[in-house]
Amino acid sequence: MSRLLRLWRVFLSGIAAALLASHASAAEQVDVELVLAVDVSLSMSPMELSIQRDGYAAALTHERVLQAIADGAYGKIAITYFEWAGVNSHHIIVPWTVIANKADAERVAARLSAQPPNSARRTSIAAALEFGADLFAESQYSSQKRVIDISGDGPNNQGAPVVASRDAVVSQGIVINGLPLMTTGGFASAFDVVDLDRYYSDCVIGGPGAFMIPVNDWSQFPEVVRRKLVLELAGPLSPAWRAEMGDEKLPVIKVQAEPPIDCMVGEKMWRDRSWMWDDQQR
Repeated sequence: MSRLLRLWRVFLSGIAAALLASHASAAEQVDVELVLAVDVSLSMSPMELSIQRDGYAAALTHERVLQAIADGAYGKIAITYFEWAGVNSHHIIVPWTVIANKADAERVAARLSAQPPNSARRTSIAAALEFGADLFAESQYSSQKRVIDISGDGPNNQGAPVVASRDAVVSQGIVINGLPLMTTGGFASAFDVVDLDRYYSDCVIGGPGAFMIPVNDWSQFPEVVRRKLVLELAGPLSPAWRAEMGDEKLPVIKVQAEPPIDCMVGEKMWRDRSWMWDDQQR
């Protein structure tokens, strides 16, 4: 290689490094970039869809969540909220937004209450995770922690195998936490899974410190979401974090070392029962 060519490559490398540094410095620094991915499949009743929106609005404006945000190094986070169902059903309700104080949180809550949610067919956790991961590329913020917080009331039954999608997302340095909805107030379906909490712990969540908290009754929902947000946003030194960890009513379950559950259970149930033409469920 000629000396001139080597110098030219060094020059180009320097330009590339400068551009990357410029982009990093231009991005607003936050403590956490958080994607809230919320299930709106047809197995959810209109009342349950409203409970979800109201629960997130209440949690984001709760004093413990605001304290967890304030206790961060930068004292602010960036969030985006989207609703999902099948592989092509992803609707962004709140685009990337900074929350640094109660007024910011109330503006997000107002957006969640501005219009009623719509439901859609099928359940593709895999596609929701992939869509959520892509949203980080659109973020104008920079952080040391990127999290997808995904809720759902059933297993993956459309799109790629959920484990493959989960592993691909985690390999990007993204943590996936879960909120399995183990409630019985919605529309019963042949595709329900009794051990949905185990399914989420074994097949959905992943990354360093990943965890999930099951919702066993809709009355718990605002409290569970609040606790989950605090644990995602705050560290062990935060008073808000310590207060939530002292609450033993809502167990925090971390990722399992050996998956004992069939992570393809949703796809198999759909295949075996597709003759029922129950495409209006999940």
